[in-house]
Amino acid sequence: MAVERLRANQTGTGSNEWKWDQVLEVFVDPKSYLWLGIAMLPNLGASVTNVFGPTLINGFGFDKFITTLLTMPFGALQTIAILVGCYCAQKLRYKSPVLLFLMLIAVAGCIMLYTQAVTVPFGTQQQQISLGGYYLLAFLFGGNPLIVSWIIANTAGQTKKSVIMAFFNAASAAGNIVGPLLFKAQDKPRYAPGALAVMIIFVALIVIICIQVAILFLFNKQRERQRVAAGKPKKIHDTSMDAKFQNFGADEHDGHLGDSGIKDVTGEYFYNLILVH
Repeated sequence: MAVERLRANQTGTGSNEWKWDQVLEVFVDPKSYLWLGIAMLPNLGASVTNVFGPTLINGFGFDKFITTLLTMPFGALQTIAILVGCYCAQKLRYKSPVLLFLMLIAVAGCIMLYTQAVTVPFGTQQQQISLGGYYLLAFLFGGNPLIVSWIIANTAGQTKKSVIMAFFNAASAAGNIVGPLLFKAQDKPRYAPGALAVMIIFVALIVIICIQVAILFLFNKQRERQRVAAGKPKKIHDTSMDAKFQNFGADEHDGHLGDSGIKDVTGEYFYNLILVH
């Protein structure tokens, strides 16, 4: 059943063979560079929670014990965001809308942090706004598992997947290294420039996600035209997304792909296969 689902989603069952042509395709595929941005930007902004959050709360005048207590809801919201985000993506059968929604919540948190830093006098109201904005940033972490699964679901070929995930880890690490540099000691305790920088980063992330969605949509339309030109059905029903299992190709209108769907080939080579076989 697992193999049949892999046949349906056309990403292959894996291979121990290293294929340099797939490595080359990573560098010529425009999606690869967008995946890098989608991996790096959230981790650039994540520093606002690791560096800025505890310092922000401590700046309210609380001791270290109260500061620790006030950071606990942030962890709880992280867990909720991850679980709810994954559940919604599974139910909707789409990851990008859920990912965009989570990022918009994070942007709202940044807006709250920045506006209170430059417009609201320091006091109880400022603390409430800052703390609320800080807690909203927890939804950022709900996007991490969605990003990984989105990349894997749209990358075929074992070597290509390996290279893409290596780039993902490198981009994530780079984001974690550079991110803390956005917050400078002289900007304490509100860190207005850092909050503004993170807000811009999250907006850029939303733009990149939208561009990636558009590219995937255009690629899918191109494949449909290629199939029609080759006398194949325009649409292929992806049975891997169905809640109830069924063998792929059981419906002849979907186009039976035989073993092509489980071969260790990338999307480009895969469609060449199904057009000629």
